[in-house]
Amino acid sequence: MNDASPRRERAARALAAACVLASLAGCGVFGVASKVGEAIEVEKKVEVLAKYRGLENKTVAVLVNAERGVLYEYPTVVPNVAGNVAAGILAKVSGAQVLDWRESLNWTYRTPSWNTLPLGHIAEELGVDRVVIVDIFEFRLHPPGNRWIWDGMAGATIGIVERDSIDPDAFAEEYSVSVKFPDVKELSRESAAEEGIQTGLVAKFTQTVNKLFYDHLEDKYPNKRLKG
Repeated sequence: MNDASPRRERAARALAAACVLASLAGCGVFGVASKVGEAIEVEKKVEVLAKYRGLENKTVAVLVNAERGVLYEYPTVVPNVAGNVAAGILAKVSGAQVLDWRESLNWTYRTPSWNTLPLGHIAEELGVDRVVIVDIFEFRLHPPGNRWIWDGMAGATIGIVERDSIDPDAFAEEYSVSVKFPDVKELSRESAAEEGIQTGLVAKFTQTVNKLFYDHLEDKYPNKRLKG
């Protein structure tokens, strides 16, 4: 009896099974590779250039103004924003010499109508080349009408005074900045302390303001999250 035929049949079946396993393994490898590639892409950074370079190698003062309601409900916001923005410019902007934020703040206290003065006069009074004026029009920790949820928002216009410009009484540049904190939606009041939410919002807001003035890296896909 010739048993070559059954042996060839068994060999063929084994080969077919091996091919199927190899194919499945290949799909797994490609799937893993795809996930790795996606993760690398999501983590990429891009360089963002400064929107305004006129603070470099200049003397600078930072002034902060806020709506009356903000001043009443969050009295520490103005000094905290002034201090953080001044520190950021000093640390990140090449050659900038920043007037001590406490001196600038005290000047605003001694000059209660300072925000009605001609802009060029403000720069002269402070003795600086540039004045960064942060005018906060919104600062809140909750959504309107719901104090049981943390949903912080800070918004301001940023105006730059150039003492040596053709028209020092007009802003050389103006920008609008608006940020939200925390990133978690509908975070209950019991989940975090008010001090932590306010500190986080001020930090995110002032970092965003400071990035107007120097080149920096940002996430290429800030809102993208990998799915498991």
